[in-house]
Amino acid sequence: MSESIQNTAQGQSQADTLLSLTDLVLRFRGQANDVLDGVDLTVKRGEVLCVVGESGCGKSVTAMALMGLLPSNSARVSSGILDVDGSRIDLSCNTLPAEMRGNHVAMIFQEPMTSLNPTFTIGSQIIEAVQRHSGGTKSQARDRALQMLQRVGIANPAQRLSEYPHQLSGGMRQRVMIAMALANDPQILIADEPTTALDVTIQAQILDLIRDLRDETGMGTIMITHDLGVVAEIADTVAVMYGGQVVEQGPVAEVFNNPQHPYTIGLMSAMPQLDDPGTRLVIVPGTVPTVANMPVGCRFRTRCAFATATCETRPPLRDIAQDHQTACHYAPLETNLSVSA
Repeated sequence: MSESIQNTAQGQSQADTLLSLTDLVLRFRGQANDVLDGVDLTVKRGEVLCVVGESGCGKSVTAMALMGLLPSNSARVSSGILDVDGSRIDLSCNTLPAEMRGNHVAMIFQEPMTSLNPTFTIGSQIIEAVQRHSGGTKSQARDRALQMLQRVGIANPAQRLSEYPHQLSGGMRQRVMIAMALANDPQILIADEPTTALDVTIQAQILDLIRDLRDETGMGTIMITHDLGVVAEIADTVAVMYGGQVVEQGPVAEVFNNPQHPYTIGLMSAMPQLDDPGTRLVIVPGTVPTVANMPVGCRFRTRCAFATATCETRPPLRDIAQDHQTACHYAPLETNLSVSA
């Protein structure tokens, strides 16, 4: 590994932390503002962290930056420290090393049909992933591929190895992607909206599968989604992103029961209520600003009903309860503003 990758002390307090991202700042070439601005994330062993927010808030870009999948000629990381698997990586100097990608951190994407190569069989693609990272003979890699298809619940796995992606349903293709991602036993799985293109029944099956694999292996999971229903279903902790920043994070029950950022409250208020179908949905006015038009200070202030001149200064992400942080000058809101969460 390069000189910027250093062994980190493994104290008892760090034993359960699998991945820690600190102060990730990223800018695309030609842009006047940072796309990601000071993003911090932590994932512990066996934990599912859901990163939630509207499209354009920086969720997928964060995942791609973590994996080193953004082109270096158009995306520049100016700051960011990643601690993973006992190593510290300065992301401003390096991307995730090849020996760690796949072996320690793996990723699945929201549309498996575009992630799988349509000209190769399912088996050949999983076999290649196994051999590239773990070595061994082709026969050993094939046995591993068969084992993984069985593990993710695909019927007739020996037959599926010889089939092409177009011969499988969307749910089965997503299972194949999960099998491929987990073939080398990574400690961290990043799932970028893995259920978006699937019907609700298959969505539930995929979420159950990820939960079962988490329980079986103890892997940490970062799940990117815009669906608060998915968050409520599977998350242990949640990070709410807006404008390339984490604006609120904490245990999912704490954030859902006591949201302390106006953007989080807006997202939750926009959810349909099954127990009261006649209730009008609350909308968050406006749209996510473009990078070129990003507001100074609090990036949500141009859409916030409670914004004042104070909000022209960026609020820090600070503790308001145990493990619950928010970036709002007026938190706790029930004390400083007359609002109802």
